[in-house]
Amino acid sequence: MTATPHSQFPLGQPAFVSNALERAAHLRTDDARLLAMEARPDARAYVVIRDSLAVKREGDGVRALLSVKEALAFGANPGTIFLGLRGETPVFGMGIADDAAEKLVGRADAAVAELRGMAMQGAIPPGELSAVAMAKSMVNWHRRHGYCANCGARTRAAQGGWRRDCPGCKAEHFPRTDPVVIMLVTADDACLLGRQKQFPAGMWSCLAGFVEAAETIEDAVRREVMEESGISCDNVQYYMTQPWPYPSSLMIGCTALALTRDIVIDRTELEDVRWFPRAEAAQMLARTHPDGLTGPHPFAIAHHLVGRWLQVGG
Repeated sequence: MTATPHSQFPLGQPAFVSNALERAAHLRTDDARLLAMEARPDARAYVVIRDSLAVKREGDGVRALLSVKEALAFGANPGTIFLGLRGETPVFGMGIADDAAEKLVGRADAAVAELRGMAMQGAIPPGELSAVAMAKSMVNWHRRHGYCANCGARTRAAQGGWRRDCPGCKAEHFPRTDPVVIMLVTADDACLLGRQKQFPAGMWSCLAGFVEAAETIEDAVRREVMEESGISCDNVQYYMTQPWPYPSSLMIGCTALALTRDIVIDRTELEDVRWFPRAEAAQMLARTHPDGLTGPHPFAIAHHLVGRWLQVGG
């Protein structure tokens, strides 16, 4: 039976969490070995263009994991990011210039496809998505950080792509991951969900926001819920995390219990916020709501927060 996007992301297993690569960080300092590995015929690469991938067409589907030879033939930039090993196979992340990516459009053997759409449609095996997220985050980090934030000099890649060094002031720059709390707030037999303007029509999801400097996860949950909905909450509990390459975040999934029920919406952040009874939330996840309302896709941790609450009954 053909896997569906829902069956590919069972409860507790959203996208980007199953990593099939050994990062092999001990190899990042060995430039000669990495160059030799990149030149091997079995070397593989993911080619990133902003929020999309350059992919190989194969029948009715696409293949995101390319040979390095295929990637270079597509116009990917030489000089790669070492992502790790899949068994004995070296896997790299590569960027591609806009003009080279444009030449792939309309080709019979290649395409530029948006990562989120491919993941949600099940076009990329779930076991590959963590490596894809790594490639996307790292390639875009290099694209945005070509100059030293300390002195403004042009920086150069080092450590297999996991650092940029400044030849001027000798500063070392490392990729960052931004922590984001995402939480399901409940009260009695209802959960609190919100809508952003850019959401698809009828879709509702958990509240979320960035953790601020010198802030605990628990304080960030309480602050974000109060700012966005006017709801006071407590009893913050950790559930799980999800790497989120948009551009490079770590979603920290939590639950919390509401202390108040009256909603005051921050319209600069959200289009709407409301309480959903358990039965209605179940219909939204199952895509059977009579008004066409839906919950978040199983691709995202928000779906699993709601699904777990429905499953455990609390």
